[in-house]
Amino acid sequence: MRNVVIIGSGCAGNTAAIYAARANLSPLVVSGHEAGGQLSLTTLVENFPGFPEGINGPDLVENIKKQAQNFGAEYVHGAVNDADFSARPFRLNIEGEWIETRTVIIASGASARWLGLESEQKLIGHGVSSCATCDGFFYRDRKIMVVGGGDSAMEEANFLTRFGKEVALVHRREEFRASKIMLDRARHNGKIRFLLNTVVEEIHNVADKLVTGARLRNVKTGEVWDEPVDGFFVAIGHIPNTAVFRGQIETDSEGYILSKGGARTNIPGVFHAGDVQDRVYRQAVTAAGAGCMAAIEAERFLEKEGH
Repeated sequence: MRNVVIIGSGCAGNTAAIYAARANLSPLVVSGHEAGGQLSLTTLVENFPGFPEGINGPDLVENIKKQAQNFGAEYVHGAVNDADFSARPFRLNIEGEWIETRTVIIASGASARWLGLESEQKLIGHGVSSCATCDGFFYRDRKIMVVGGGDSAMEEANFLTRFGKEVALVHRREEFRASKIMLDRARHNGKIRFLLNTVVEEIHNVADKLVTGARLRNVKTGEVWDEPVDGFFVAIGHIPNTAVFRGQIETDSEGYILSKGGARTNIPGVFHAGDVQDRVYRQAVTAAGAGCMAAIEAERFLEKEGH
C-alpha cells in the first residue's frame, strides 16, 4: 500500500515528489512514456529561477529528480496503463502490474502536437520548438517560421515578432480556427507574413543538426520551394495525457483536467499538477509550483485520515 503515487516525472511530478518525500510519505513516481516531460525536449532553459547562466532542460529535470530521490522518493520506469478510482484505496496498473495507493497526483503533462516529419523530430531542440516563450529569445534578429492556424499560433507569432526580424506564419488552409481578435492582431503586425494553403514537407538541415530552412508546398498550385529560416515553431496545440483516466476524472472537451480548487480533482484523494490541467502558462516554474501544491494537498488529505 502506497501513501501517494505520482504519475509523471517532469517539473510538476518531480517537485511533488520532493515535497511528498520530505513529508515522509515515501512517494512512488511513475516516469511515464515521456520521462522528464517537455523539458527533456529542450536545450537551454534561461527563465527558471536560480540559474543566472541558464541550464539545459534535461539537466534541470534530472537535478529535481535527484533532489527528490535524496529525500526517499522512489522511481519506476513505464506508464500507467489503467486506473480504478471507483473505490479506495485507488488501484493503478503500471505496465501490467496493479498497485494500491491512498492518494494519486496526476502530473502526466500534455504532449505537443507535431507535424510528424522525420526531420522535425530530429531537429527538436536544435531549432525546432513548440514553445515560443521558452525559445523565442534565441532568434533575435533572425528569420522565424510558425506553423498553425489557431489562437496559439497567432499568439506565438505575435510574441516571436519581439525577437525575430520576420515571422512567416504557415497555414494549410485560407480559413483560420483562431478567434477574430487574435487573427486581426496578427494581420496588423507588420513583421508577420502569411503563407496560406501551404504545408511543410521537410525541415532543413538534419545533417548539420541546425534549422536552416523549410521546404514548403502550396496545396492549390502544387508549387514547391525552400524558405530560409533559423527558428521553426510548431503551434498546432497540445494533447493532455489523460486518456487513461477518461470517464473517471472530469476534464474539458480537449481532455485537460478540470480543477475543483487548489490541486483537487472531482475525486477526493486524486490531485492534479502541471500541464495536465494548465492550458495557459505551461512553464517549468508554474509546473513546479503546481507540483508543490499537489503534494501539500495530498499530505493534508492523508493527515485528516490519520495516515
